[in-house]
Amino acid sequence: MKKYDAIEAQCYDLIVIGGGPAGSTVATLVAQEGHRVLLLERDREPCFKIGESLIPASYWTFERLGMIEKLKASHFPKKYSVQFYSQSGKASAPFYFYENDPHESSMTWQVLRSEFDEMLLENARSKGVEVRRGVSVHSVLFEKDRAIGIRAKFSDGSTSNLSAQVTADSTGQSALISRRLKINATEPKLKKASIFTHFEGGIRDEGIDEGATLILHTENKDSWFWYIPLPYDRVSVGVVGSIDYLLQNRRSNGAQLDAEAIFQAELEKCPALKWRIENAKQLFPVKTTKDFSYRARQIAGNGWVLAGDAFGFLDPVYSTGLFLALKSGEMAADAINGAFESGDVSGERLGQFGAEFAKGMESFRKLVYAFYTKEFSFANFLKRYPECQQGVIDILSGNVFTKNVDRIFVPMAQMCSLPEEITL
Repeated sequence: MKKYDAIEAQCYDLIVIGGGPAGSTVATLVAQEGHRVLLLERDREPCFKIGESLIPASYWTFERLGMIEKLKASHFPKKYSVQFYSQSGKASAPFYFYENDPHESSMTWQVLRSEFDEMLLENARSKGVEVRRGVSVHSVLFEKDRAIGIRAKFSDGSTSNLSAQVTADSTGQSALISRRLKINATEPKLKKASIFTHFEGGIRDEGIDEGATLILHTENKDSWFWYIPLPYDRVSVGVVGSIDYLLQNRRSNGAQLDAEAIFQAELEKCPALKWRIENAKQLFPVKTTKDFSYRARQIAGNGWVLAGDAFGFLDPVYSTGLFLALKSGEMAADAINGAFESGDVSGERLGQFGAEFAKGMESFRKLVYAFYTKEFSFANFLKRYPECQQGVIDILSGNVFTKNVDRIFVPMAQMCSLPEEITL
């Protein structure tokens, strides 16, 4: 008898592919309702991932997951604000989230992903999720247009088909289902790349600002840096720019620059950041990723749901990745629980949250377009429209699913070109 015969013989209510924040969230919230949930994670051990900054509205998902006290007890730096630096090196006033809401949810955390993701997985296990690591899902199985399970290769080399009423794709940018169905659309004006690493001993601000995320423009405003304080005296530092600018045809004295040299060249154009890490120790060679913004044209189908980056990815400038992963996992879980209760796992029933989620994502997307408009300045915008400060803080905090949160974009459109809205 094969090791996984017992699993193969069972039908799960939900199979979740991918053990990142989106996958852990949807699995936990469905299992808490008494359903049988299997979560399959490809990596055998916790590993390095980028996307390390939370935003305040994540609090409410953590509360439902039972994670608040665990996070409070962690060594993750506390994040109270985000601060922007202009191309001249001038700092904006920090955007303190508590100015929006004095509730404790206005404080959040900067996380080391290997530890954070494992905390979420352990929490899922404690809530009844069957978690298996070292499992590669080769494909989602369909019967006509309905997903009926998955085919997976296990750590012992065996391959099995597993069945489920619903399959949740949380495979990140692998986007297993949307790639198979060819329903992904790339954002043509947001084709970016990033080069990043960690430093030990980088200089942080003092007091309440010690854990702040810093966003710093370079002198020509062709790129920007993030600066995110982490545990163990680390800071995450990365530079983002268009792929054409950052990675292609970068030469010096006739020679093609490698990623490390490009990172250093951009750092020279950002003196407001350079002094913070000039005496710090770089912990590993820079890594490079292409940050194509994209979105699937549907979020669910018969027997399947997308969550996190498996549905869409948005530029990292406002640290929205973890929040959108957690929130989409929460909303997908509610849709799945409702589908089980009604006995209807159709795409229409499972995708009922899609329009609301996409609308919230649009608020972030429009703010991203404003950021990348060279002639646009948040300082000038708020000076001209001071009544919009609350709206900007709302969006930076993640309060994008509330009424009228998008009203700031009417005046903002007077100062920059905003994109046409994408709906589901």
